[in-house]
Amino acid sequence: MVKHRFHPIRYFNAIGTAEPCLRIADGDTVVTDTVDASGLDAREVAVASRPNPMTGPFFIEGAEPGDTLAVRIDRLTPSRATGWTYSPLALTVLDPAAVIDRLPQQRAVWDIDSKTGTVRLQEPGKGLEDFAPPVQPMIGCFGVAPAGGQALSTATSAQNGGNMDYRLFAPGTTAWFPVSVPGALFYLGDGHACQGDGEITGTGIETSFEMEVTFHVLKRTITWPRGETAEEIFTIGNARPLDQALQHATTEMSAWLGEDFGLDPRAASHLMGQVVRYDVGNVFNPAFTVACRISKRWLTKR
Repeated sequence: MVKHRFHPIRYFNAIGTAEPCLRIADGDTVVTDTVDASGLDAREVAVASRPNPMTGPFFIEGAEPGDTLAVRIDRLTPSRATGWTYSPLALTVLDPAAVIDRLPQQRAVWDIDSKTGTVRLQEPGKGLEDFAPPVQPMIGCFGVAPAGGQALSTATSAQNGGNMDYRLFAPGTTAWFPVSVPGALFYLGDGHACQGDGEITGTGIETSFEMEVTFHVLKRTITWPRGETAEEIFTIGNARPLDQALQHATTEMSAWLGEDFGLDPRAASHLMGQVVRYDVGNVFNPAFTVACRISKRWLTKR
């Protein structure tokens, strides 16, 4: 098991089949730099174009179509002291009648204070003078090359992952992706220093990062992305409308409960009906994201 340090010199605005930037072994760790959603690096120099330029792709030896790539998020460290967001609320979360009075789009800059572990607006509006939420780093966009030779924009998401903007894709989480091409071809980027559920302004606090992740190849097949934290398991559905994303996530969770926990569809429905939790990952992008989540306290591995 080797730890690789990779400094990218090119970035991608689509996740697909491309020449690998690095070939690594199953079990290896990568420490790499990512730029923000608009292509600004740690010096706030524009080195790539939007949307969500990705670092990668990384070729993982031994990953074959039908396998699963497990990506443990070890560390997400902002590499500069500022980030940015947009306002106001996105059109997708407003009543149609409210759209006519929607304010013009405006970019705001936030200070990222590593000493206090908080973020603050540089020019807070009235009522936000003391607003300082905690730094909660997460990965907005990451995933593997999709099936069928597709190249999917980093503005959206699908079965291969992509721009899901789900807050639990954070340090300590292991994300699982279905492998569709040899080597998986894994991409990552679009780090957020903080973000609420849904990315309802179209941005988290966008900034550049140093990211550390560890890869494992699992000889098993999944259909949609999955994830695991110390306390929970979750499945992801990416689609539009929102109910279709929920259907994908729910179906994937029912399958997982059968595969690893010995529950037939009826038993899985009894469990899920009482203890399942749903999170909205993203309601701004072309595809919306829903997470289906269950606490491990209810699960017994067979």
